[in-house]
Amino acid sequence: MAAVGEQTRGPLIARTRRGLILEFVALFIAAPVAIAVFVNPQYMFAVLSGFCLLAVVLIRLTGDYHWKSLVSGWGEVRWGRTAVFCVFVAVAAFLVMAATKPGFVPNVSPERLRFLALLWVLYPLLSALPQEVIFRVLFFHRYGSLFASDRAARLTNAAIFSLAHLMYWSPVVAVMTFVGGWVFADVYMKRGFPAAWLIHGLAGNILFTMGMGEFFWSGNVVRPF
Repeated sequence: MAAVGEQTRGPLIARTRRGLILEFVALFIAAPVAIAVFVNPQYMFAVLSGFCLLAVVLIRLTGDYHWKSLVSGWGEVRWGRTAVFCVFVAVAAFLVMAATKPGFVPNVSPERLRFLALLWVLYPLLSALPQEVIFRVLFFHRYGSLFASDRAARLTNAAIFSLAHLMYWSPVVAVMTFVGGWVFADVYMKRGFPAAWLIHGLAGNILFTMGMGEFFWSGNVVRPF
């Protein structure tokens, strides 16, 4: 009987792996391309919310995920390195804005500051949090076994995170989200969800504070077709 079990287990694993590959391609490659081509960018948050709910369902179906890890593990945060990363993001954002908008000066009007105060509260909750659930928790928990090494998984994670922002049709966004995706994936794998969520939320808030929100605003999207 043991021999029979060993003979059937191989094909079963192969079928499961093929199914996961097809599912991965549909969710992380086909869907972002279809959204970028056919969906109005103004529906970005609705789409993000739907994908987050789907991610939660798939994580539950996968099983063996400890949900409390979403809120525990703050002791793993490396605050010094996080601060250095924030400085790097701010400098990079300023250089991008200076290169693309000659004479650029950050807007510090009272109205702008009030908007930024609200943004610093809402962005981590409404954008960074669901993105981390989708692109870090779901990706590594359900599809991590598809990759031969941690490096390959991180590289793929960065690539699909960048592809998910194809809807903005911006090479600046593509490059920055690829680099960000690599960093967030690395932090998630080494330090856990809170650390990755924190650094993602801070990075996004800094980019918007430095004026790069116009690259991520749906109203500025111009499709190349």
